[in-house]
Amino acid sequence: MKNLLIFAFSLSGLVVFAQKTHTVQPKENPYAISKKYGISIDELYKLNPQVKEGKLNIGDVLVISKKNDEKSKTTEKPVSSGSGNLSKIVLQPKQTIYGITKQYHISETDLRKLNPELDSHLRIGDEVTLPSDNVKKYADKNAFNRNFAAPQEVKPAESVAVSTPVETPKADEGTYVIQAKDNYYKITKYFGISQKDLFALNPGLEEKGLQPGDVIKVKKSGNVSDSNVKDTVSWQEDNKNTKQEVQVQEDEYQTYTVQDGDTVFGILNKFGITLDQLIAFNPKITDGLKTGMVIKVKKLEPAYVKKNDGALNVILMLPFGFDAGDSKYRSMAADFLTGAKLAIERSATGGQKLDVTVVDAGSESSFKNSLTQINPNNTDLIIGPFFKSNVLDVLDYVKTKKIPVVAPFANSPELEKYNNLVIVETDEEILADKIAKEVAQAYSDEKIYVVANQDKSYANYIKDNLAKQLKNSNIIIVNSPDEIKLDNNMMTGQSAPIMAVLASDNDSVGKDFAKKMMELSAETSGVKSFSMYYNPIFESNEEALRKASLVYLMDRKINTDGSFEKEILASYKKQYCKTPSKYAVIGFDVVNDILSRENSKGELFKQITKSQTQLATKFEYVKSKGGAYVNTGCRVVRLIP
Repeated sequence: MKNLLIFAFSLSGLVVFAQKTHTVQPKENPYAISKKYGISIDELYKLNPQVKEGKLNIGDVLVISKKNDEKSKTTEKPVSSGSGNLSKIVLQPKQTIYGITKQYHISETDLRKLNPELDSHLRIGDEVTLPSDNVKKYADKNAFNRNFAAPQEVKPAESVAVSTPVETPKADEGTYVIQAKDNYYKITKYFGISQKDLFALNPGLEEKGLQPGDVIKVKKSGNVSDSNVKDTVSWQEDNKNTKQEVQVQEDEYQTYTVQDGDTVFGILNKFGITLDQLIAFNPKITDGLKTGMVIKVKKLEPAYVKKNDGALNVILMLPFGFDAGDSKYRSMAADFLTGAKLAIERSATGGQKLDVTVVDAGSESSFKNSLTQINPNNTDLIIGPFFKSNVLDVLDYVKTKKIPVVAPFANSPELEKYNNLVIVETDEEILADKIAKEVAQAYSDEKIYVVANQDKSYANYIKDNLAKQLKNSNIIIVNSPDEIKLDNNMMTGQSAPIMAVLASDNDSVGKDFAKKMMELSAETSGVKSFSMYYNPIFESNEEALRKASLVYLMDRKINTDGSFEKEILASYKKQYCKTPSKYAVIGFDVVNDILSRENSKGELFKQITKSQTQLATKFEYVKSKGGAYVNTGCRVVRLIP
């Protein structure tokens, strides 16, 4: 035992010798440290698990890199792993999701299909999957990429909650080829082994993670119980039973796949449940959260199911105002309908059986008369009306039937108590939360300016949000970008960088903000800027604003280089001889998104939490504490210096 201890101590000494380290200084955080050394924050967490748990103290020694584990440079030659038709590129400085879609001529929708876990917060060194042909055709000559076999397309199945691995290993091999969408939970479930045994069979797998194309061991040689051997050999033959078991679970509970960086507290807050409830649903969670683990988070009420085996009966309620003689919103309604019609035709061509009725919602005052045109006994889905008071009337009218209602524009806390309601419009408070999170992650003791709107409500909200996250921070609300000034370093007397947040949606203020940040970033390095809202000047001055590390939220913006987007725009122009207006785009996006979530049984809420982007809108629904599903989706653009 003594010799063993001596050997272990000597080995640990060798490991430290082969590592690059950093001693934590006052006011440093994981984000600042990772940026300083040019590594991703995920890599920092992997090398220092204690940091991820929030244990970061002044004087701590962190491992920054291992001698033999440095990232491949962009000058490396492509690494091939067979005749596949997909490749991985390594994210380079200044690349964004939007930039990748433009460079490689792929829509964001297609990009996210190839990268289901794609986080809009891309970091230098992250790998992104793309079609090999696009990479060969459009990539820089020195771009590092890795080819691998494309996974077999899995068609949506009504009774399958978890997609199965594509390649079936032979029983006598005891090995398995990792597929693109595999996770630890899925593999251990299929092969009847624990995650601990999986790591024991494959040393280094836990640190490396699951890599598509890698071969792993899934069976112990010579000492596996008969039951485990049987499970391993016959998992495909018994798949029918597995599907049924998973479906029963889906019918009763809302599930969630644990992501890297999740905490128990975060999950409790996200789904509005107590720790006791989470443990009652998932007794094994007391052993700790693992990335890829599928957990139950909430007991589901019986979902709405289509009333018959025929077509899905859809009502579109739009404020044309013909009967009421009110044309105030007629143009808006007409444009919305053109986009909706294109989405409906597209769904019908794809084989979806639809019976659509357009109801004139009149005006706000005469709306209740239009409700008589809806038969709650044979209606499966209502899209519209536009206004909150009308939405409340519809919800009251169908409350005993629990018919799903989609509100394209109405968004109010008063609506969130209805569990059959889908709220499309992303609340500005959510946008404020997202931009505050971006600021907090990039913060390193700078003075923070918040440029206010006229009522200052969101500026104050952001300030309060940041004050809770950043103790002793100096946050100033200003009325104009002209009031933003570089800080003064008390020690050197030189100008010091600042952070600035735009909380105004005024176009002219947005332009002034961009010009001010370009001016300040030219004077000193390290300036950081953030905006709750998109402004066209951000794209026309992209390179200059990279120096100001601009991060902004963007929606209703079409990637005209994407194949999906090109197809839709061409179809719309062919029918209407013009490009779609703002409300035509919203009409297409809302209707196409909702219809794509419906299955043959009309079980909309079974697939409502799936994140997807349509023509110009990102949809990422989260069930609110009140019960309604609220869209929290928006695209985040980060201009990396």
